[in-house]
Amino acid sequence: MADLLPSLVIVGRPNVGKSTLFNRLTGTRRSIVTNEPGITRDRIYGKAEWRGRALEVVDTGGLVPDDRALIPQEILRQAHVAIKKAALLVLVVDSQAGLTPLDEELARLLRTTGKPFVIAVNKVDAMSQESNAAVFHRIGVPIFPIAAEHGTGVDDLLDSALAQVSVVASVEEDKQPDVIEVAIIGRPNVGKSTLLNRMVGEERSIVSPIPGTTMDNVDTEITRDGRDYRFVDTAGIRRKGKTTLVAEKLSVVMARRGLERCDVALLVVDGEQGVTQGDAQIASYAEESGRSVVIVINKWDLAVVAARDAASRDAATAKGKSKRAPGERHKPENFDSGRLMFDYEKMIRAKLKFLSYAPIVFLSAKSGERAEKLYPLINQCWEARRRRIATPALNNWLKEEVDLQRGTTPKARPVRIYYITQAKIGPPTFLIFTNQKAPLHFSYQRFLENELRAKYDFIGTPVRFIQRLRKREKRSAGGDGDRD
Repeated sequence: MADLLPSLVIVGRPNVGKSTLFNRLTGTRRSIVTNEPGITRDRIYGKAEWRGRALEVVDTGGLVPDDRALIPQEILRQAHVAIKKAALLVLVVDSQAGLTPLDEELARLLRTTGKPFVIAVNKVDAMSQESNAAVFHRIGVPIFPIAAEHGTGVDDLLDSALAQVSVVASVEEDKQPDVIEVAIIGRPNVGKSTLLNRMVGEERSIVSPIPGTTMDNVDTEITRDGRDYRFVDTAGIRRKGKTTLVAEKLSVVMARRGLERCDVALLVVDGEQGVTQGDAQIASYAEESGRSVVIVINKWDLAVVAARDAASRDAATAKGKSKRAPGERHKPENFDSGRLMFDYEKMIRAKLKFLSYAPIVFLSAKSGERAEKLYPLINQCWEARRRRIATPALNNWLKEEVDLQRGTTPKARPVRIYYITQAKIGPPTFLIFTNQKAPLHFSYQRFLENELRAKYDFIGTPVRFIQRLRKREKRSAGGDGDRD
């Protein structure tokens, strides 16, 4: 989409209503809207359809060109990337604040790009307020009084946009191929945005050492080896008690929403810190929502260096020296990183037992080391998630290969499964008809799931069971009556 549709880029100073206009044009609630300035930081992409035609719409962060702080500078750099690809720029201003020096500076900045641009004078909520837009004619470009919150005047803005772009795609598109939706989730500052940039091959998300830099969900569509992917970089999920700003609370809600619409979730864990309680909580969100999961241990290069240094310190102690032969010296180059990885994975499995089916990748998003392993795993998880097994094959497997008595708990009524069929995919859900009057014990379901995974490859994806009690035929009192 990003390469086919002409791009309309929304720019302006902080808190003038850019995200409200973006949501109005795209008919979504993708961008977070609050009274707190500086919420949008990364580029947010969407699609506007108007009069049978389509535009790509890009929301950018509030611009303050002279601000030397790290995040405002990154916002400006991100906006420049969007502006380079723009077919039309829309400078959003606040009618109630009037023409400010920063608005004039931004207008000069946009004029130097050589791109056509118009001014959307926002917060004109009534006809009597349209005179407030007159002062902006001084800039010398078309003016459109609008109320982004209510939609007033937005139709005129879209008409002008369509008239100024040369190539506009029709919204009557061919059936789109399957897009693999991938959400990048995790605690703040574990490297989610760095991983997104590594996966798509460009700096799509702002990366900084400041936790909570990403607040909106950032969507990026790419094609790789003939397959289409949509990556969603979510805000870092923290406990409710740790969030203070309204925008932080909203960003956690948006992150959960981004998780709900994905196929595969990449759970990013800081390799230096290990799996924390926060990581386990986020992992439980993914498992409960039925997403396929890949556990990504990021910053693995730093974790190896830290472990090697710790081993050298231990070797220098009296206890460490006693473990070596007389005269033998400790050699840091003999440090076994493979053994470290084995022990680390064992620790992860112990802390995230409910994600025993999720593959684990050790990588460095910053350097790219081992990052190439992610795409094949994403593909495998997506295929497993959509795998459908024929009913005859399932029942043959159940009859010939599964020893149901092995999974029966002591003193319990022996479990008989009369019939099994797959009810749906995404995640694979199986309907079973049993002789039990109560739901199967979780340990028995786990036994059945393990047997199913041993036979069929459901890597990275949860498996669900729905139990049905088989209804027996009713007989008349005389024994020869009619049967249903």
